[in-house]
Order: sequence, then structure tokens, then C-alpha cells
Amino acid sequence: MSPDWSELLDLPLDRASAVPVFRQIYLGLRRLILAGAIPPGARLPPSRRMAEKLGVSRTSVVGVYEQLLAEGYVTGRVGAGTFVAEGLREPPEPAPSPQPPRHPLPAPALRLAALLPDLTQFGPAPFNTGRCGMDARSLETWRVLTARHMRRPDPALLGYTDPRGNPRLREAVARYLRTSRAVHCEPEQILILSGTQQGMDLVMKVLLEPGDAAWVEDPCYPALLGALRAAGARVVPVPVDGAGLDVGQGIAAAPDARLAYVTPSHQAPMGVVLSMARRLELLAWARETGAWIIEDDYDSEFRYAGRPLASLQGIDREEGRVIYLGSFSKVLFPGLRLGYAVVPKPLLPAFTAARYLADRQPPGLMEAVVADFLEEGHFSAHLRRMRAEYRSARDVLAEALSARLGNRLGIEVPDQGMQIMARLPAGESDAALAARGAAAGLILRPASTYFLAAPPVQALMLGFTGHSAQALRNGVEALRAIL
Repeated sequence: MSPDWSELLDLPLDRASAVPVFRQIYLGLRRLILAGAIPPGARLPPSRRMAEKLGVSRTSVVGVYEQLLAEGYVTGRVGAGTFVAEGLREPPEPAPSPQPPRHPLPAPALRLAALLPDLTQFGPAPFNTGRCGMDARSLETWRVLTARHMRRPDPALLGYTDPRGNPRLREAVARYLRTSRAVHCEPEQILILSGTQQGMDLVMKVLLEPGDAAWVEDPCYPALLGALRAAGARVVPVPVDGAGLDVGQGIAAAPDARLAYVTPSHQAPMGVVLSMARRLELLAWARETGAWIIEDDYDSEFRYAGRPLASLQGIDREEGRVIYLGSFSKVLFPGLRLGYAVVPKPLLPAFTAARYLADRQPPGLMEAVVADFLEEGHFSAHLRRMRAEYRSARDVLAEALSARLGNRLGIEVPDQGMQIMARLPAGESDAALAARGAAAGLILRPASTYFLAAPPVQALMLGFTGHSAQALRNGVEALRAIL
């Protein structure tokens, strides 16, 4: 006669636990089955008897049996009951200490792991860079627009869509760029992306073979360097001076480079503008050699003196050698994850295919909300408010730095952007100071980490956007203490 396992099983239940009783019974039975405490072929107690023994509802026990049956731990025989399956083995105990992998990781995995950024650098602490202020009026407008689409959802927005992006949004982006940035484009050239980072990734996939040379500004945006190195490109640092990228030195170093990456309106991180002479020289080189230029226009909306500067792409009308990248991450909010590329027409099929293979399509519902936001005039009003807010935050930080640290730091107050450059006195290390700042609850970006071959500048990049005035003042006091 088969034993009554309901009497023999040790299944203690913790009624105060956050783990549901159903889950506790399931885990307990599975453990006993895998350990052999209930042998293969043994018949489990009828669900009613098990429920009475455990003091739970029969429905819970039936659900556990069905789960075990679905996962293959037990089998059911009509009219006979539920039996432990044959051939089950308990998973091996974890090794007491880490063991070296049996097979080495592939080279691409090792290369990418080495490029992992510091994941602690994304919080709200002063003076983190690239943060956005949460404008109450814009957030309320966003809520209303989203609710409008959800009340009568368009099935086209919730299904698979064009990998190039929503036609309305592409039209709105093209109109905005023509007006505000003098970009020469048609809606068909717009590709909606998850941000400029994806734009860079697509450029690498479409234009670069491993070993191809690519000019980068020196100093340069670290994420761009990571993307190039992950693609196996040969990075060619080109010095930046007061007129921007030194095109002559780029030609001397690598005249056959496949592409050049530039931030012409506001060099990251030095803040200089690429002069018109250098722009024309760069375009002439690209036309003559067949190279491509990536124009990363990452923060032109936030210019505090005069109108935004015209784009490099806007003067490239002969052959179209410039790929223009922009994003809504800094002008709306990073969590939106929407950006765009203006792609020369001959490259559109390749870029569209690469975008399709990367993640299929943009988020249709969010695209529709952003299109409404642009078409109905909310975006222009939002930018006006945020420029005023950010200008005020810039002035608060500049005033606090001058008052409390003016004798220690060289403060450069920018006419554009979202951060202040604070140069350190001779002998100070910005990287060491950033480490001390982290211990004090500050996020300090060392400018020296942006440099490749050029002599590094020892300075801190202090973000002022997305921080309250009091947080900025408190941050200055904390910075003063560690200095």
C-alpha cells in the first residue's frame, strides 16, 4: 500500500510571509521531489487530503499539482491520481567558490565588457550632467495628449509600424529642423531613433568596416569612442583649438579616414564653435575623399545669447556628406528615448534596414504624442520656459562658484549648454577630485577623461540643469569642503 505522503511530508508554511501560500507549497513539493524525499513513481496525496493537512483551500493544492504537472515534475493517470515523474535529478549544488569558465568568453564580449560605463553615475546628485528639469506645464500637456490617444487608440500605433518612424512625426521634425537649425532636409530623410546613441550605432554598422579610420575630436565624447572601438574602427584623435576641430591635422594624420565625428555648434566638452573656414574645409575634404561626417547636435536648443547656430548639414548641399543626429532626450526627458537622424538619400535604404534589424521600429504611441506636442505648438513654448529656467540655474551656479570658490577654480560661464567648466589649479587632479566628490555625494565629471592624445585639461564639468537652486548651492558648499 502506498504511504500517505500528506502525513510524512515536511511542508512548513509561513502565513506572515510575503511569499504566497500557493508558492510556498509549490516550492516545498518541488524541493522534496528533486531531493528524492518523495521517490519517483510515488503517488501524491489526493488534493482534498493534502489541503486538510496543510490547512489551505483545495483550490490552492489543485493549482500546485497543475503547475507541477505542466513543468513535468509529476504525471497524471486518469482515475488513479498524481504520481512523481521518473528520471528527475536534483540540480547540482553551487560550487563553494567561483570556478574559471570552461570556455573563454568570445573577443567581442570581452571588448564590450571593457567599455561598460560607471553605472553609479546616473543619479540626481549635484552636479550630474545632462539632467532635465520637469516642467509642470509640459508634463500636464503630455498627460492630456497621452490620454487623448488612449481613449480611442489607433490600432496602427499599437502594432508593427514603419521602421523609419511615424510619418506625422517625421514631417514635424523636418519642419522644426528647417526653421530652427537651418537643416536642409525633407521628411523622407528623417529616421526616428531611440536617441543619438542608436544613431551612432547605426552609422558604425552602415559605414564602417573593422580597421577603417575615423576622425574624432580630441577631447571627445566617451560614448562615441566606445561605439567606434566596439565596431573595430581605428580611432584617429584630431586636436581641437579655439576654432574647433583642426581639419588640417586630421588630413595629415589620416587623409583616407572613412568618417569624421564632430560637435560643431558646441564642442563637447570644451564648448568652442567650429569656425566657418573649418566647416568649409571639412566638407571639402569629405566631398573629395568620399568620407562621411557625423554632426552630433546634442544641445543647440539651449543657447542663452542669441539664436541657435546654423547647422553644418545646412551648408552641405552639393553631395550630402553629413549625417545629422539630434534627440528629444535633453529637450524633453531622457526616459522618452526618442531621437532622429537626417540621412543623405543614397544611405536611406541601408540605414532603414539597420534600424529595422536593431529593434524593429520606434514606439508608435510615444511618436504620436511627440508629433502632437510639436504640431500644436507645445514644444516651442516648452523650450522657451526651459531656456529661462536653465539660464537661471546657470547663473545660480556661476554666482555660488564665484563667491565660494572663485579663488580656487577658473569658472567658464557658457552661452550654450547644460554645464559649467570649472578649471582646477595646477597640480590638482580632476579624476582624484571626482573620486572624493563621490564619497561626499557629488557627481563630478572629470574633463581629462575626454582627452586622447592631446594634453588633458584638469577641470570639472558641473551640470546645472535638472537641479534646484538650493541643491546647486549645497553642492558648491560640499565641493568647497573637499577642495
